[in-house]
Amino acid sequence: MARVNEHYLKLKAGYLFPEIGRRVTAFCKANPDAKVIRLGIGDVTEPLPPAIIEAMHKATDEMADRSSFRGYGPEQGYDFLRNAIADNDYKARGCDVSADEIFVSDGSKCDSGNILDIFGIDNVIAVTDPVYPVYVDTNVMSGRTGAGDNAGRYGGIVYMPATAENNFTPELPTQHVDLIYLCYPNNPTGTVATKETLKKWVDFAKANDAIILYDAAYEAFITDPSIPHSIYEIEGGRDVAIEFRSFSKTAGFTGTRCAFTVIPKTLTGTTPTGERIDFHRLWNRRHCTKFNGVSYPIQRAAEAVYSEAGKPQVAAIIKFYLENARLLREGLAKVGITTYGGVNAPYVWLKTPNNATSWDFFDLLLSKANLVGTPGSGFGAAGERYFRLSAFNSRANIEEAVNRIGKLLG
Repeated sequence: MARVNEHYLKLKAGYLFPEIGRRVTAFCKANPDAKVIRLGIGDVTEPLPPAIIEAMHKATDEMADRSSFRGYGPEQGYDFLRNAIADNDYKARGCDVSADEIFVSDGSKCDSGNILDIFGIDNVIAVTDPVYPVYVDTNVMSGRTGAGDNAGRYGGIVYMPATAENNFTPELPTQHVDLIYLCYPNNPTGTVATKETLKKWVDFAKANDAIILYDAAYEAFITDPSIPHSIYEIEGGRDVAIEFRSFSKTAGFTGTRCAFTVIPKTLTGTTPTGERIDFHRLWNRRHCTKFNGVSYPIQRAAEAVYSEAGKPQVAAIIKFYLENARLLREGLAKVGITTYGGVNAPYVWLKTPNNATSWDFFDLLLSKANLVGTPGSGFGAAGERYFRLSAFNSRANIEEAVNRIGKLLG
């Protein structure tokens, strides 16, 4: 008899974004004339920049010629892309990261879940709260947690609240933890971490022999020059951290899929007998066993992000989304709603008006203004009575959304 993975049964409800989709689909079916504007899922809307399209076309043409056709590529990624990443994202910022410590993949969401394959089942997990749901759900699925409670918190996970009361800067854990998930610029709150804050986390990890799983998928949106883009800008960072990066939001690759994970060769963990083993070797084995690599045309497209033509084109798209975020922030402020984030990140995090629950505010926006956002409680118990709006949309839709919010709450 085939048995199911019973850990999946612990999950309290459907994954957050499919649940949003279900509710929106039901509303649209009942209200076919409603012009719904979606500011919930953080999916990009602007087309790929010309330099990226040109590179993709050229690479596709190469696949049509026997002399330049490519089949299986290196699982870790082609050298041309890994070198471009190392030079532009790390060496240019003074980070000690070599090209062979970079693993190209089809998404940082995938990597942040798959990374658990190389860690022992008995590791104690720490997450901020609110948190990107994938971090928690993949640990539940793999059997690292107990059952969930009514607030959606699971036994065996150390939750670190990040709310307005502590300026969205969680306290260091007071109990033993082995793996620490950090995301900056943060999803969902849109807040950032200073060098001083990250230094505390690096020092904590070194002192406690813990590993930081650092999600920097939104680093390209940082506008403050004092805010670090990588945890490897922090002294000692490469000895305690794995970093996830993505081209999805940076350059519009949500549909083309390309990302990368950095695992320094100096990063080690222990076996049950106390032997130190480097995680780079383990991830390389996992990557080669379970992944066949990102396609050649997509990797050439990603390389173009760093080209002389690509850099300003990508920067223009990021600036466009940040302007959308500014319009959302200012529009919400006009009707008395307190907001956070949206300056160094494409997400605006807000306090729900009149102390409404997150899902009640979701239903209000959908039914009365035909707007879709993301309930804060879907990101964790500490996200209750908060709400996330995404700046990923057309300018016309953002302006219309601000207008509808003004009419509804003004």
